[in-house]
Order: sequence, then C-alpha cells, then structure tokens
Amino acid sequence: MPDDPAQWHVFDYEGFEVHVLPQLKPTPEHAPPRNVDRYVYIGHVCRPGANADTPGEAVHFHADGEDEYKTAQDAVDDARHIGRSIVDGTHPDLSVLALVSHHQPG
Repeated sequence: MPDDPAQWHVFDYEGFEVHVLPQLKPTPEHAPPRNVDRYVYIGHVCRPGANADTPGEAVHFHADGEDEYKTAQDAVDDARHIGRSIVDGTHPDLSVLALVSHHQPG
C-alpha cells in the first residue's frame, strides 16, 4: 500500500542517515470528522548505525502543528527535505554539529 504510514523510510545523505516515519494526523477532539486522511511525520538525522533513542546520537524533528499532507509520500518527501537541511546547516533551528563533535574519528 503506497500510503502505508507505518513504515520508516531511510535516506543516506552526506555521511548521515535521515529517518522518516509518516503518520496519520490525528483529528482534534473539537474538530469535525475528516472525509480524507491527512499525514504528518516524525524523523531524525543520525550517523549510520547510531541508536536514535540514545541522547546525543540523533537530531529529532517533526511536522509543525499546522502541517498536513495529502499522502504519506508527500509527508516523507517534505521530511526528507527537512532532514537534508539539518545536515546542510541551512535549517533555522536544528543542526548536526553536536553529532559531528560527539563522534570524533579515531
């Protein structure tokens, strides 16, 4: 199923991995029911083989509260772009500098 929101997508980029998980956007309690599904995402950037649950091993990010996408693939595509901006240093709030200084080559 192409819009299956339960699968992590992993992209290699500039020596890092961008992990993205599209999810169905929950409908707020006070909102009327939706006729169509909308998607959001969570994700993180890490070095290959890193444990994203270990502090200092990954930079986590997610869709902003107002963001929503028509398909899971649209959410993945935008999240991949966000992950790349974190690696490139062009994201306004997030950076991989802590990951780079955390893992000095031996």
